[in-house]
Amino acid sequence: MPRIIFMNDRLVPEDQAKVSVFDHGLLYGDGVFEGLRSYSGKVFRLEAHIDRLYASARAICLEIPLAKEVVSKAVNDTLAANGLSDGYVRLVITRGAGSLGLDPNKTSHPQVIVIADTISLYPREFYEKGLRIVTASTQRTQSAALSPRIKSLNYLNNIMAKLEGLRAGCVEALMLNHKGEVAECTGDNVFVVRDGRLLTPPPDAGILEGITRNAVMELATAAGIDCREVTLVRHDLYTADECFLTGTAAEVIPVVDIDGRTIGSGMPGPVTRRLTDAFHELVRR
Repeated sequence: MPRIIFMNDRLVPEDQAKVSVFDHGLLYGDGVFEGLRSYSGKVFRLEAHIDRLYASARAICLEIPLAKEVVSKAVNDTLAANGLSDGYVRLVITRGAGSLGLDPNKTSHPQVIVIADTISLYPREFYEKGLRIVTASTQRTQSAALSPRIKSLNYLNNIMAKLEGLRAGCVEALMLNHKGEVAECTGDNVFVVRDGRLLTPPPDAGILEGITRNAVMELATAAGIDCREVTLVRHDLYTADECFLTGTAAEVIPVVDIDGRTIGSGMPGPVTRRLTDAFHELVRR
């Protein structure tokens, strides 16, 4: 069955979901996006995702032509049109078609696109036994060049780091900032556990403040786990008791080996398992 896509103001079959070859989203990665998850027919933290989308657009002077409530409805309508109760949604806003040049003032009609599909998670084995990751030589884009809080369509920086991980036989790769501090992985935020405390890089390390990341921090605090945003370097990860990643697609997934160093016992730790269970309970609610 062909998928149904929301394009601007209506639902259309996927073969009718088209953008111009002159769209600056295609030509220059000029646009913003969000990835969302639906559980049992309800989109997880939809309002937070929509707010972040509009904040990203505002930061690059891109005016989304639809109101927030209309975009939110489009997300739910697209899921329903595809018969998806548990699924993944990609919400994309492009700058629109223009001339062959960088000037965004020469573009028009920003495109609002909603794609809903089934979610492809990591294999269950990775959740049970943990991931092995490596540190990429590709650095996280400096905040002075482009704010990491903007979830832009230009993900080449992350893709290059992802390639490094894949070529090393890993499905994820750790990215450092220009100071050599831990930022995040190519698509996920990073947490470590040390002496019962949960630690994660702060926003000024060059991270995207993930929706799942924030949810896990809230769950940790509610469970009485001391959770802090602190500057981390690779040594802190190598010597941690536990490490895990969070993301919309990944949810909560343990890491047991970084750059050939075994983390903790080499198996998912108790804090990781506890927060994984708490997150699954949260989304079920």
